[in-house]
Amino acid sequence: MGVRIIILPIIGALIGWVTNVLAIRLIFRPINKIHIPIIGLNIQGLIPKRKVEIAKSIGETVEKELVSIEDIIKNMANNLDKNHIIDLVKLKIQKVFFQKIPGFLPHSIKNLIIVYIEENISKEIEPTLNEIIEDLIIKTTNTIKIGDIVEEKINKFDLIKLENLIINITKRELKQIEYLGGVIGFFIGIFQSIIVLVL
Repeated sequence: MGVRIIILPIIGALIGWVTNVLAIRLIFRPINKIHIPIIGLNIQGLIPKRKVEIAKSIGETVEKELVSIEDIIKNMANNLDKNHIIDLVKLKIQKVFFQKIPGFLPHSIKNLIIVYIEENISKEIEPTLNEIIEDLIIKTTNTIKIGDIVEEKINKFDLIKLENLIINITKRELKQIEYLGGVIGFFIGIFQSIIVLVL
């Protein structure tokens, strides 16, 4: 009777620990489906089995909650040096203007025309840039989907690499889950021992 009381918590701890170790391993393994013909059961790791659904869900979450193509373009537009673009446009127009305008025009008239053009460029180009950015946002959001890109990348990701990555990141927490199974099993074993004593 005394030996049974000691053994039950040890067996309980062992069962609890082994159960949690197996549960963690079954998240990833087996990678390929294994068919057990006698009971007609297919066994496959949770992530390999649901990879397509997981990839789709992550892709949708990234696009809706984290970042969209609209966010990326707006961020680029906010960091865009519009004054630099205006200066480049002005330089380009000056170069073309002096190449194309007939040489008989007095230099002072050419300068007046250039000044007039540059003033109008300064007024008009920023609203035009904003229109271009808005148009780009509309076109790209209809054609490029961040969620689809993320989904495709996850589906192509090697499952063994993914397993190693997650295990390396969560190694400490996974070990704690394994030990917790042992501790819970141990206390269940003690509880069973008490019931054996009472009965």
